[in-house]
Amino acid sequence: MSLKVELKPGERIIIGDCVVTNADQRTRLLIDGQAPILREKDILTSRLADTPAKRIYLAVQLMYTTRDPTAHHQIYFELMRDILGAAPSTWPFIESINNHILTGETYKALKDARKLIAYETELLNHAKRGTGLRNDCEAGRKSA
Repeated sequence: MSLKVELKPGERIIIGDCVVTNADQRTRLLIDGQAPILREKDILTSRLADTPAKRIYLAVQLMYTTRDPTAHHQIYFELMRDILGAAPSTWPFIESINNHILTGETYKALKDARKLIAYETELLNHAKRGTGLRNDCEAGRKSA
């Protein structure tokens, strides 16, 4: 069964080791085969990987798109240890990503890395607002 991909004018897609850029009009592609495929909206560049979770996503993306995913394992595991040290609550996301990597399902690991980015964003937003767990608990006690 073919994968149907519709590209907007100027949109890019990675197919295997190649970056394909669409010309000036909408294009529909039917892709057969086992090559890794990433749409432009799912591609993260090293310039945009500015948080620990995004760097993990980038490492998994490189595992997904390369012929030798093990070449990126060391950096991935270093990043994983760093994020777990800073935010142990990320463990369920990391565990799921790890399981997918170990079973060779790197596209699923990539999808779970997106969930990790969303969770990290949530944590950072809480930190910026200063709404920690203790503040919420104290507010609950005062109102009781």
